[in-house]
Amino acid sequence: MKFVIFKKRTFFMLFLVFIFVGVFSATCFLVKPTSTPRIAHSIVIDAGHGGRDGGASGKSGITESELNLKYALMLESICKRYGMQVTMTRSDMNGLYDEFAENKKKSEMEKRKSIINSSGADIMVSLHMNSFPLPSCSGAQVFYAKGSTSGLELAKAVQEAVCQNFANARKYVTIGDYFVLNYTNIPSILVECGFLSNPDEEKNLQKDEYCEKFCYSLFAGILNYFKK
Repeated sequence: MKFVIFKKRTFFMLFLVFIFVGVFSATCFLVKPTSTPRIAHSIVIDAGHGGRDGGASGKSGITESELNLKYALMLESICKRYGMQVTMTRSDMNGLYDEFAENKKKSEMEKRKSIINSSGADIMVSLHMNSFPLPSCSGAQVFYAKGSTSGLELAKAVQEAVCQNFANARKYVTIGDYFVLNYTNIPSILVECGFLSNPDEEKNLQKDEYCEKFCYSLFAGILNYFKK
């Protein structure tokens, strides 16, 4: 009889311990903190050029295509870190054109257009590097499509954020007659991150810390646009 009572007591104590552990574990999972706030927006990041089309190039031999991709991947990483959904037009050095197309540039642009317009994203940011015959020209600049009110607002928000962190950035936004701006169905901007034709800027644009700072500035501008 005593043995039976002991077994019942032991079973009851084990049952209580089991319930406590279960509740404690469930509570831990429920209150597990997140390290970053989540942002319920989506973006298309377009790295300009690619494949046979290297774009502009600097004296060091670096091509625009390489740097466009570097900045696009950095911006992608930042956006995803804060919970944004990201669609990339390209994530490697390959071109977007059909290898058998007679007009590869047209083929590439049509592919970009298709990716952007079918993405369902809120905005599109196309990344490029500038070049000009005068080496003294420098500074990042943001372009938007003529007649696009939302594109203008996005361009202003991003340009202001870049200007806060880079003294030589252009103080104004400009209408740009670019395919990825004119033929897309969401607010879109094209960012010339700097001039590869400027020796000092070319060096800076290749630095990892400069790239990260610049992309965080773009991200800050994007957030300011969404707040408005």
